[in-house]
Amino acid sequence: MKRRIILFAFMSFVLRVIGQTNPVEPYEVIYGRKDGMALTMVVQKPDTVSNGKGIIWVMSAGWTSDYNWIPMFRGMMKPVSSRGYTLFYVMHGSQPKYTVPDAVMDLKRAVRFIRYHASDYGIDPSRIGISGASAGGHLSLMIGTTGDDGNPNSQDVIERTYSGVQAVACFFPPVDFLNWNSEGDNAVVHSTMKEFQAPLDFTEWNPKTYHYMAVTDSARRTEIGRKISPFYSVTSDDAPTLIVHGDKDILVPLTQSQKMIDKLKEAGVPCELKIKPGAGHGFWNDMTDFTKLFADWFDKYLR
Repeated sequence: MKRRIILFAFMSFVLRVIGQTNPVEPYEVIYGRKDGMALTMVVQKPDTVSNGKGIIWVMSAGWTSDYNWIPMFRGMMKPVSSRGYTLFYVMHGSQPKYTVPDAVMDLKRAVRFIRYHASDYGIDPSRIGISGASAGGHLSLMIGTTGDDGNPNSQDVIERTYSGVQAVACFFPPVDFLNWNSEGDNAVVHSTMKEFQAPLDFTEWNPKTYHYMAVTDSARRTEIGRKISPFYSVTSDDAPTLIVHGDKDILVPLTQSQKMIDKLKEAGVPCELKIKPGAGHGFWNDMTDFTKLFADWFDKYLR
């Protein structure tokens, strides 16, 4: 009997070690549905023993989400996963079909879903971070600054769950569409970013015609542009934020990140800006060096 107990204990130990050194393969989860389609994310268990914390990587570039980008982003985020973080690669409704406000709603749904099901993923619902690059960085900041308690009257328990995060680390994000290249350069009224005009082609439901109608009024477009600009939503209880940006970025001006950091500092939110000299937009080959800093940031603010 004693030998059996010893053997059982040894085998249990071996199985635990195997489980820690051979993590579960990434798997896809449906976090919501809209227009008859599924909204999905890929869950990646940590490369080592779990630290009980989760990081959302926003699968977005130009407000387009592409499942085929996951291998690249998994490699880039390896410094984070190797520290025990569970990663969630979240996809949203893409342009040109869906606009920026749609993507924000999708991301909030994803955060609510992950938090509600935190125990299924082995993470603490009060220790969730978010990260992304370019449009993914913008959406990360939107979550970091506009997290809400949900709709208490919803019959969907997910929609009654908090949508905020506890830390943000992102790359070269748009933050203020109303003052793009300079003060008064309103990108939602007269955008020079033609390849990214579709996600700014706002529509609203018309209950009289039962159609979604294009928003053409400049004042209304500006109002929506303000709501999707995280710069205008900064408050003192926002998530600590780290931003990395190149000083030769001609697509998303460095001034976007600089003004966001100034605004966060003014509100008393812990924040930091790392500037990469000589870098343009999307220095993908060098981003792993900075995701090591992201891991440090999450270690500090999700502890």
